[in-house]
Amino acid sequence: MGSELERPLVEDDLNASSYNNQHNHHELPRDYDLEGACYPNELNFRSPRTHGQGLVHKQRLHNHSSVSPNFPQGVVGGGGDTLIVDVISDHHHSSEDVATDAQVFKLLPPPLLAQIHQKPNHINYQNDTRLQDFVQRDITDQRSCLTLEVISGPSCGLRCSVQSTNPTRLPLTLGRVSPSDLLIKDSEVSGKHALIKWNLDNMKWELVDMGSLNGTLLNSKSINHPDTGSRHWGDPMILANGDVITLGTTSKIIVHITSQNHHHIPFGVGMTSDPMALRRGGKKLPMEDVCYYQWPLPGLDQFGLFGICDGHGGDGAAKSASKLFPEIIASILSDSSKRERVLSLHDASDILRDAFSQTEARMNNYYEGCTATVLLVWTDRNDNFYAQCANVGDSACIMSVDGQQIKMTEDHKIANYSERLRIEGTGEPLKEGENRLYGINLARMLGDKFLKQQDSRFSSEPYISEPVHIHQASKAFVVLASDGLWDVVSVKKAIQLVLQTRERYNTDRENTAEKIASLLLSEARTLKTKDNTSIIFLDFDTFNSFNSFSCKVE
Repeated sequence: MGSELERPLVEDDLNASSYNNQHNHHELPRDYDLEGACYPNELNFRSPRTHGQGLVHKQRLHNHSSVSPNFPQGVVGGGGDTLIVDVISDHHHSSEDVATDAQVFKLLPPPLLAQIHQKPNHINYQNDTRLQDFVQRDITDQRSCLTLEVISGPSCGLRCSVQSTNPTRLPLTLGRVSPSDLLIKDSEVSGKHALIKWNLDNMKWELVDMGSLNGTLLNSKSINHPDTGSRHWGDPMILANGDVITLGTTSKIIVHITSQNHHHIPFGVGMTSDPMALRRGGKKLPMEDVCYYQWPLPGLDQFGLFGICDGHGGDGAAKSASKLFPEIIASILSDSSKRERVLSLHDASDILRDAFSQTEARMNNYYEGCTATVLLVWTDRNDNFYAQCANVGDSACIMSVDGQQIKMTEDHKIANYSERLRIEGTGEPLKEGENRLYGINLARMLGDKFLKQQDSRFSSEPYISEPVHIHQASKAFVVLASDGLWDVVSVKKAIQLVLQTRERYNTDRENTAEKIASLLLSEARTLKTKDNTSIIFLDFDTFNSFNSFSCKVE
């Protein structure tokens, strides 16, 4: 540690070679995706897809000491000390899936082992659903989601998430130059500074310093290679939830690790955000956006929620609202009569209105407020999809269905004509040219309880859209974003970018939603938006095409 602190901090030489052949055993090969860098609060969830290809994987078992009580009984096995199992799957398996399958067969219980010695020495469990179910359940139970959040330094507020079972996104790279997954604009951070990988042997996330110049600390302890200045990679260090990673001296990253549940999400989801921290005249801009989603809602397989809250006066109200909405809507819909009413009438207006009222009542934010835009998506028993949106503030949601543009939100800036009419109806009309109340340009928001006590013209009453029916041939999509995008990108331009990107990646549908979300964010950055920008993109053109493993919102 002492030698690390004594070494002078330098700006990384982007052309310096940081890969020595004798240390390549630490490196996990990867095809970098230039447009797929993830930022979000993600909970920017990555979604591995499966394809209908049958593969046969043969695993050998030499050690039966480790057992699992959950392994199905009555499965035929092989004799002797070696078990060979033909794993015939309907889905394409990545190299990680194969390795995970191998781990499953280390968990054979004694009753099964007894049968193994009595049965033929070669089995095929293509038709044994019990064994297949066990293998899939075991793999599912071992899934994990890692979220990184930069909590100090020039890129404060930046977030990125990755799943343990998404090999196309692993390892997760941290560095100052593209194509790093967590792109940190800090002169003390090396171009390729560190990486995080998923270790299948111990089922843990591991952090590796990639020979950085200014060092990597894990909970204030150096993890660099002992030969300082060598640019050799350090040894992998296991990560735990709550760990703090420091790159150089100023950029600190907090680690969030959550378990995952298997959910079938029948459409593509892309989520990304950027604080645009230095856009406002060089003044540091704190990250006050919170974007989130949860599919399905707890106990409600047919419903999911997607939302963005844009805070002002701090991020407290945005964090509070984003936590409350999924809980409250799930609670309301747990009432079977209310749920059946939504499913029969295809309208969730009452649910959304009640959710905003309860969220506002439970928030204790007197000097902070936030916009709130929530999109409720549900499916009926005939696999039809419906979407309905509610909002206060100026984070907007647009849909495109059958090529028709649908505005799902209303702008509640004081300068907006419809909002001025609403205020006029309170009996206290705005003066000519007056575009702010108490310094705020919004008339509707959540929180800001102090201002609402001072002036009754402030409101938390949401605008609620008409429900939209989405059928499988509609090629529908949704763009939900904070005003950081809409300040510089028109609705027409956003739709054009979506259609162009869809066309570009029409043969590679795996990460189209993520690519589109990243492209829209990049466009806002290029056009020099001066506000935090968060984007959620839903692609309903990928109906029933993949299984997603999504992390519960933190």
